[in-house]
Amino acid sequence: MSGPLIVQSDRTVLLEVAHPDAEAARHALAVFAELERAPEHIHTYRITRLGLWNARAAGHTADDMLATLDQYTRFPVPPSVALDLRETVDRYGRFTIERNDEGELLLRSADRAVIAEVARNKKIQNLLIGHPDPETFVIDAWARGQIKQELLKIGWPAEDLAGYTPGTPHEITLDEDGWELRPYQREAVEVFSKDGSGVVVLPCGAGKTLVGAAAMASVKTTTLILVTNTVSARQWRDELLARTTLTPDEIGEYSGQVKEIKPVTIATYQILTAKRKGVYAHLDVLDALDWGLILYDEVHLLPAPVFKLTADLQARRRMGLTATLVREDGREGDVFSLIGPKRYDAPWKQIEQQGYISPAACFEVRVDLTPDERLEYAAAADNERYRLAATAPEKLDAVREIIARHPGEQILVIGQYLDQLQELSDGLGAPQITGATPVDERERLFQEFREGTLNLLVVSKVANFSVDLPDASVAIQVSGSFGSRQEEAQRLGRLLRPKSNGHTASFYTLIARDTVDQEFAQNRQRFLAEQGYSYTILDAA
Repeated sequence: MSGPLIVQSDRTVLLEVAHPDAEAARHALAVFAELERAPEHIHTYRITRLGLWNARAAGHTADDMLATLDQYTRFPVPPSVALDLRETVDRYGRFTIERNDEGELLLRSADRAVIAEVARNKKIQNLLIGHPDPETFVIDAWARGQIKQELLKIGWPAEDLAGYTPGTPHEITLDEDGWELRPYQREAVEVFSKDGSGVVVLPCGAGKTLVGAAAMASVKTTTLILVTNTVSARQWRDELLARTTLTPDEIGEYSGQVKEIKPVTIATYQILTAKRKGVYAHLDVLDALDWGLILYDEVHLLPAPVFKLTADLQARRRMGLTATLVREDGREGDVFSLIGPKRYDAPWKQIEQQGYISPAACFEVRVDLTPDERLEYAAAADNERYRLAATAPEKLDAVREIIARHPGEQILVIGQYLDQLQELSDGLGAPQITGATPVDERERLFQEFREGTLNLLVVSKVANFSVDLPDASVAIQVSGSFGSRQEEAQRLGRLLRPKSNGHTASFYTLIARDTVDQEFAQNRQRFLAEQGYSYTILDAA
């Protein structure tokens, strides 16, 4: 054995980055393990229960996963890890949720000892309303989502086989005139159509909207699409009009500005979670029509209240779309329970090799604080230190230098703090887009950027998600949401639309050296390191 992996008895797996088989091992391992640390030479993965269950739901068996470890390991896999992996994978589907001829929901398991264990659980007891035989419980229809959540928490993820309401039929067909679905998009839709619920994970720029449109065409029913913001809602509308037989009269927008209910309705997360006098005022949109399909765009951003609403929508087909299942709030388990398991996941580098997303080079540019700034930083409270480091004035000069190295390219400067963005906008003579920018003004600036009449934009986190800027080839990140891995992935994703000239995109992150800014950057980069991207360290000087 001479592979790049070392499997340890605590379920961690070490990957030697310089090994010739490291890239192949990384992609195979990422199916069921999560990257924890990614320094220069040795990356550390952890085999988690949720990772194993997601892999199992996507069709990977325990034998497949152990074969991956055996193929790439340098030393024999510890017997305890092999046994634990098999037993954990075997827990998925030990319980099933089914429907009998009378339409009742049944919780079933052939393992009577496990049935007895679950029946004694106080949070599950109240959800069980009948016990027709030793292997079966009857559950309330409203409890379908809640019982899946509770079963996952105690380590018995249920396989939901109870089926879905068809919803109100509505004719939707793809209009493949001059284009066609890519192979991975077609495969993702086929996998979803077979299971009826779950999450599709594709890189930014890989056409997740088309996967959603194709899913709509496959089930041909009224559809509710939940998106992050109004700009995203209008991009979905434009794409559906261009790629399907749907007409403007069939697509409604339900947002802060417009309240339309149509056979295909696009609603924002903000409007669903908006409260009036302490209650959610717009939840009637969820019951306005007999929806047959609900699409969750950027499912990793699903607000907590929408999880509760989704628990009541288990009879509807549900598709989550995302570039990364990473959630900084740790609620990946709720996505698994309520939206569904990960059904399809295409590695970023694999899609890049097929030519469907642009190659990208990542750089970490380190700037030095002045002596006075370092004294102020040292004396600051912990909750102020990141802001001081992230908004270091030295970053403006570094941004100017980087822009000068990319003449004629479409450049985004991205940051977190509004005062910093204002200084950058003034200093660079470039327009800025923040949450305070009116939607019409945002759309105008984004359109000028797409058309090339504007080649430099300063943007806040409003541009992190669901903004289609296909010709952007350089992103300069000056500050972010602390150590957010999913934000790092989304920001790189702004650059991954294939370039007509085959140009390699450039992603720069500006870091204040020897500060929490540098520490957060290491965490932010973990997800991209898992996808095979590496950062070249540069000194601003």
